[in-house]
Amino acid sequence: MKVTELPELWEKEKQAQERSHEYNLRLPLEDAARIAALAELYPDRSESDILNDMVAAALDDLVGQGSLKERLAAQKKT
Repeated sequence: MKVTELPELWEKEKQAQERSHEYNLRLPLEDAARIAALAELYPDRSESDILNDMVAAALDDLVGQGSLKERLAAQKKT
């Protein structure tokens, strides 16, 4: 999924997801305000939901890049 597709996802009904890892994240004030604003625009999504979706989309995008995709595939083989 691409980051630009997230608003469309957030318009749909929220799907339950298992999240087994927890991270503590410090954001600059401006970014925290943007996350809070998104959570207000999409009341069915918490700030954590928004951040989880954004991180997942960014990782999908990075993993899809040619050189990084090849490096990750090579790492899995070892």
